[in-house]
Amino acid sequence: MHLRPHRIINRKKTKKIQVGKVSVGGNSKISVQSMTNTLTTDIKGTIRQINSLEDAGADIVRISCPDENSTKSLKEIIKEVNVPVVADIHFHYKRAIEAAKMGAHCLRINPGNIGSKDRILEVVKAAKDYNCSIRIGVNAGSLDKSLLEKYKEPCPDALVESAQYNIKLLEDNDFFNFKISVKSSDIFLTVKAYQKLSKICNYPLHLGVTEAGGLLTGSIKSSIGIGQLLMDGIGDTIRVSLSSDPVDEVKAGYEILKSLGIRSRGVNIISCPSCARQSFPVIETVKKLEEKLSHITKPVNLSIIGCVVNGPGEAAQTEIGLTGGGQDNNLLYLSGIPHTKVANSEIIDKVVKLVEEKVKENN
Repeated sequence: MHLRPHRIINRKKTKKIQVGKVSVGGNSKISVQSMTNTLTTDIKGTIRQINSLEDAGADIVRISCPDENSTKSLKEIIKEVNVPVVADIHFHYKRAIEAAKMGAHCLRINPGNIGSKDRILEVVKAAKDYNCSIRIGVNAGSLDKSLLEKYKEPCPDALVESAQYNIKLLEDNDFFNFKISVKSSDIFLTVKAYQKLSKICNYPLHLGVTEAGGLLTGSIKSSIGIGQLLMDGIGDTIRVSLSSDPVDEVKAGYEILKSLGIRSRGVNIISCPSCARQSFPVIETVKKLEEKLSHITKPVNLSIIGCVVNGPGEAAQTEIGLTGGGQDNNLLYLSGIPHTKVANSEIIDKVVKLVEEKVKENN
């Protein structure tokens, strides 16, 4: 019996680069990123947030470096965390050079606002000298003036032309340890730009819909944009940009990957929206289970269905399934096989125990 088989996505094989200990591109797993929102000069607070992001599953964390004091703080922060750190650089090329010296594993630069060709080349030299990678971060909101004059407005061709210019700049200086993003807050513009770029270059692509919005709206926009690209086999690392707790970005990123069968982490709950047929309070039950199972990091598929219409069918495809049976007579399934009846008052404790046992069994 096959439980929730993973769908096969033919992912484009790109060049593999290193962001510290994490490889990006090639046959590497699609990594999940987020970014701190603490003041980088608040070293203890930033370390705490990075640790919480790592606990949530972040593979790579980006830190803003708006001034010299922030880049100086990187050295101590990097010493105290386990995940690779990307220094986020805007406007001042010297911040990138300082960040490389302080041990940043990657420099995120937006060529449209970093300055002249000579300044970008100084950044490339620092990346070479201190063995860190670069992300060329092209953004529709900060395109070079010459491109805006040429195309009149941000468009896929403008984003890709900017990326191509900077790819050549790095290649001409014998630097190849880089990845690229071409982001916009517009889903259509973002998707078309990545599709176009993917056809003409082999470097790893960092996916995201920038400035996507709050937790709900941003997650939906990101799921549509990032999800469509991943289904096309495009993308090597992702960040869901939300006006929310950065931990929510990591959780949303994993939900996108989990939904596509690309990468699983934690309990995947398949549940019905509830209706008059429900034999137990589905919505409240799922909320409690999400909370009580949040500590689980190993992948487990769990179905919680309020009645027998779809319950047995879903239970046949999940490791643990619960189907409402009426008259306080619900049925638990293990690996698709009926296991035991359970009363409404016992659902939470029984399901949590079974999930924890399943995790131990799979270790």
